[in-house]
Amino acid sequence: MPAPYSYDLRTKAIEAFKRGQRKSEICRLLQISRNSLDLWLKKEKETGDYQANTNRQKGRPPKIKDETKFQEFIKEQKELTQGRMAELWGEGLTQQNVSSACKKLGITRKKKLTGIKKEMRN
Repeated sequence: MPAPYSYDLRTKAIEAFKRGQRKSEICRLLQISRNSLDLWLKKEKETGDYQANTNRQKGRPPKIKDETKFQEFIKEQKELTQGRMAELWGEGLTQQNVSSACKKLGITRKKKLTGIKKEMRN
C-alpha cells in the first residue's frame, strides 16, 4: 500500500495555493495529482488541518475482543482441542481464530509431557 504524501509537501502545496498560484501549476511543480490537492483543500476547509489519516485499521477487526479473558479461558480449557474451545467460547469463533489468537499470545499447541520415559530400541 502506498504511503501518504508528507505533511511538508502538503504544506507547500496549500501555501502556494493561498499565495494565488494556479492549482495546475502547483500540481505540475510538486508532481501530485489535482485530486490530491483538491482533497487537501477540502479537508483544511472542513477541519482546519490537512494532516494524513493515521489511525486506520488494517484488515478485519479481531474476533476476540478481550485478550486477557481469552488467555484465562485457554488456561482453564487447555485439555480441549481448538475446535472445541471455539464452540465453548461462542461469538462465531472458529478453530482458525483460536489458533491465530494463541499464536499472537505466544501459547503453543503442544501438550505437557508426562513423566513416562520410553526406552530406546537398538
